[in-house]
Amino acid sequence: MKINAYAAKEAKAKLEKYQYELGDIGNEEVDIKVSYCGLCHSDLSMIDNDWGMSQYPLVPGHEIVGEVLNVGSEVKGLKKGDKVGMGWYSASCMHCNQCMDGKQHLCGDAEGTIIGRHGGFADVVRGHWSWATLLPKGIDMAKAGPLFCGGITVFNPLVLSGVKPTDKVGVIGIGGLGHMALKFLKAWGCEVTAFTSNKDKTDALKKMGAHNVVDSTNTDELESIAGSLDFILNTTNVKLNWDAFLTTLAPQGKLHTVGAVLEPMEIPAFSMISGEKSVGGSPLGSIALTRKMLEFCVRHDIYPTVEEFKMEDVNDAIKHLHHGKARFRVVLKA
Repeated sequence: MKINAYAAKEAKAKLEKYQYELGDIGNEEVDIKVSYCGLCHSDLSMIDNDWGMSQYPLVPGHEIVGEVLNVGSEVKGLKKGDKVGMGWYSASCMHCNQCMDGKQHLCGDAEGTIIGRHGGFADVVRGHWSWATLLPKGIDMAKAGPLFCGGITVFNPLVLSGVKPTDKVGVIGIGGLGHMALKFLKAWGCEVTAFTSNKDKTDALKKMGAHNVVDSTNTDELESIAGSLDFILNTTNVKLNWDAFLTTLAPQGKLHTVGAVLEPMEIPAFSMISGEKSVGGSPLGSIALTRKMLEFCVRHDIYPTVEEFKMEDVNDAIKHLHHGKARFRVVLKA
């Protein structure tokens, strides 16, 4: 099968039209006809080879929703015509301890949708049936794509850390990831503080679920809420004054990062020891948790705030995101 796609031929290059051949479908694989694909900041990092693992030509796109086009002979639970989504992972080994324990996203041999293979900026994408998640009835496909990366990335820590409705929580960085965290936490029932460097967003952040908005660059504002938060989720990928944020945590509070901060995080030991505080991180989430997240989204009418571009305008969309103008996720329509 000949696939039409958009690919970067080298690091930092604009995407160009690109064709490639898909071989015979594997017994446990499905082909998905792409309807929409989100544009994530991780796509930009892969295009630019920021993480040193990109292979070219590179077809980005890992927030995919569409329709099952073909199924292998041993595919389970899916048939042609089913509406599905696929995120950062397109396969895992299904026999290691992590996979057998239901933590497939921690599989050491998990296959990244845009790592060493081609992703969703294309008319068709292929993956293992287990990672092609059936969409619940009533979901808005035009907005669902980003849930398969950004959405599950911020949903998983809430479950992993046992965040309770009675907790006071903070979210650092209200962009593509952070704005979804606000929406989830509002439905969770928490008292939510949004940390942002742009106070002009205050009204918008409160509509999304923030009860309080704090200037993340203002030491006095951070000190004013010292010892008050049970949980903080960092969604930024930049170096911050981590000690100042640890100070805002209550005893036994946790700072959890999903932002891919490239520089080492400077965490003073005594800031953790004195209050039994902890620091953690996580990637996306398991297959089962992704299904639960989608059901939660439909039940509470939670979707990312998106801007839609046509797939052929992908370079305009990338420029829009690269310049920090996205409010708050970009979706490409095939």
